[in-house]
Amino acid sequence: MARRLRVAVHKFSSCDGCQLAFLNAGEALLALAERVELVHFLEAGPADEEARVDVAFVEGGVSTREEVERLHRIRDQSRVLVALGACAGSGGLQALRNLADGRGWLARSYPHPEWLDALPEVTSLATHVPVDLELPGCPVSGPAALEAAAAFLRGAPPERPREKVCLECRRRGLACVVVARGEPCLGPVTEAGCGALCPAAGRGCYGCYGPAERPATSALAARLRELGLEPEALARLFLAIHAAAPAFREEGLRWRQAACEARLPPRAGDEPLGAGP
Repeated sequence: MARRLRVAVHKFSSCDGCQLAFLNAGEALLALAERVELVHFLEAGPADEEARVDVAFVEGGVSTREEVERLHRIRDQSRVLVALGACAGSGGLQALRNLADGRGWLARSYPHPEWLDALPEVTSLATHVPVDLELPGCPVSGPAALEAAAAFLRGAPPERPREKVCLECRRRGLACVVVARGEPCLGPVTEAGCGALCPAAGRGCYGCYGPAERPATSALAARLRELGLEPEALARLFLAIHAAAPAFREEGLRWRQAACEARLPPRAGDEPLGAGP
């Protein structure tokens, strides 16, 4: 009888949503469990964090020194390491603190912030160890995670289509929310995989699956600005979920700077816009 694939699912700084996507797969997860050996998955029961495995799925960003050490141990004990979801891939929502005075927040929130082990920034798994595959999403797609495990069972790495959400909208016959409704939407620069969930409900894409390949973020931002979106709203749009993903971070910070400059009072001696003879 062939040896079953040994699989572990680990959690770092996150909300558990990507692990729950596994559990919500229901019968499909049960079918997979018959073909693999789940040796560590606290949400589902098994607990053996130090076990050697074929595939380790890791949810969450890295925010403490203890997590850095634990991640290196997991990498050493795993033949394949998969970054599960937005937090593991780019730091996720936690990475918003990279844009602020994180130590100041801790000092205001805790009586002894020096006892905390928080790193200056939240980072992705790939910042610290080699990652064999990233599965995007906030949360990750349960079927995509199960398909990845099934692909490793077949002995081949899973394919990761890098198309954009706009193509999913076209396949579903959805009207473009930017064109038809003037809604801000990150679909043209976001990787597909959610099935165009938000556009199907008449709302713009929030960018949960992160930047697609060669995202034209500046062109999209310019179009949304023409539709009346203010610089501060543009900054929030790009920085909300993937504040540490380079393409979204760069565009978001550009508009955040523009918003700050718009709020500055005029300096002495400056002429107001439109002034002149």
